[in-house]
Amino acid sequence: MVEIKLYNTKTRAKEAFVPIDPENVRMYVCGPTVYDRAHLGNARPVIVFDTLFRLLRHVFGEEHVTYVRNFTDVDDKINATALARKEAGANGTLEDLVKERSDETIGWYHDDMDALGAMRPSQEPRATEYIAAMVIMIADLIAKGHAYEAGGHVLFSVDSYKDYGKLSGRTVDDMIAGSRVEVAPYKRNPMDFVLWKPSSDDLPGWDSPWGRGRPGWHIECSAMSFELLGESFDIHGGGNDLMFPHHENEIAQSRCAHPDGHFANYWLHNEMLQVEGKKMSKSLGNFFTVHDLLDQGVPGEVIRFVFLSTHYRKPMDWTQKKADEAAATLRKWRALTSGIEPAASAAPAVIAALGDDLNTPGALTELHRLAGDGAAADLLASARVMGLLTEDLGAWVAPVADLSVFAERLSATREAAMLSKDFSEVDRLKSAYLDAGLEVRMSKAGVDLVPGAGFDMDKLRAVE
Repeated sequence: MVEIKLYNTKTRAKEAFVPIDPENVRMYVCGPTVYDRAHLGNARPVIVFDTLFRLLRHVFGEEHVTYVRNFTDVDDKINATALARKEAGANGTLEDLVKERSDETIGWYHDDMDALGAMRPSQEPRATEYIAAMVIMIADLIAKGHAYEAGGHVLFSVDSYKDYGKLSGRTVDDMIAGSRVEVAPYKRNPMDFVLWKPSSDDLPGWDSPWGRGRPGWHIECSAMSFELLGESFDIHGGGNDLMFPHHENEIAQSRCAHPDGHFANYWLHNEMLQVEGKKMSKSLGNFFTVHDLLDQGVPGEVIRFVFLSTHYRKPMDWTQKKADEAAATLRKWRALTSGIEPAASAAPAVIAALGDDLNTPGALTELHRLAGDGAAADLLASARVMGLLTEDLGAWVAPVADLSVFAERLSATREAAMLSKDFSEVDRLKSAYLDAGLEVRMSKAGVDLVPGAGFDMDKLRAVE
């Protein structure tokens, strides 16, 4: 079996991946809070862990891997949108309007991530579906002395868990000094965090032993992962911005609620995303959603390729140059693999690169080598393990056969010009083809047209 090594944030080392049960490999990844469209940075963990999901399925078998990614649909921003709709005269209760907003946003999320070639996880639980499980876990934490009720809230006592801070490598004092924590008079320790908070009549809420209220963010993932994957599972992932406080708090809650379990054995965190060398921000005018890029005509497969070009543990810089180069490469690969069947299995060198802590840049290098060797069937099978060159993502590339007509036209025009010595029409056609995004290669053997990054088939068809 292929050896997989993963960098474990918990141990700060690359370790051989040994699942608890090879027949049931389990992974949990923190999903989006569904109040608006996913921005480009939100797509990075989706593609990273989709690639890991594909690798695990390749190695252990499709039926032996369970991937859970949640939707957080309990959130003040969702509530604010629902309240605004209610005040504007929308029909239904506030809870109905919250669900309506969540359904709408989840639909957008699915559409955008599907366009990037991301497979749907095995299960996609919503926080609102697991409120009862959260209440049970909170009550258990109180009974075990790890949580307390105060000021209408239930809070987790960080002092009750001696290993608090080990994942992020911080002491509690460091966390207090370097973080913006809510200093409330009812907290025993400034770092104590909310498990349950009260809801007013104009906010969604659920009944509980502590009154009508709603859960804190951190308890949601602990409850859902336990219900769906058990008290011990293999991999927990997310962006490194979640390491503290979210993942640190998840560990504390889960280990205290289930002291005989390990919670997650391997912790994987992806680095953040930049745009043209700068942090993505609305104030800099470089903030955009996945939907924005797709609307601008950037194919989802191109976005995926650019993301895979950088190792997940390094900051990723989205640039137009990278997108153009990715489009050109993918066009060439799709031309090479057009009309052929994939090999029975991916190339071992590609799987070995992916098995080395998801070394996707190394895997892409191997794909380039396969393309250079003309190994089309191996290229196709190997690329598909990475979610590339799939049939679902191929609609953006014009059929290669369509270009032969234009190549023959330029070739015939050139032959006529060789006799007349008037190359004006050749120059005009060549200029028009270049303007349509084609690379024009002319030799004694004939004319070869290669689609570039900005190739526009409609523009080419309009050439008179």
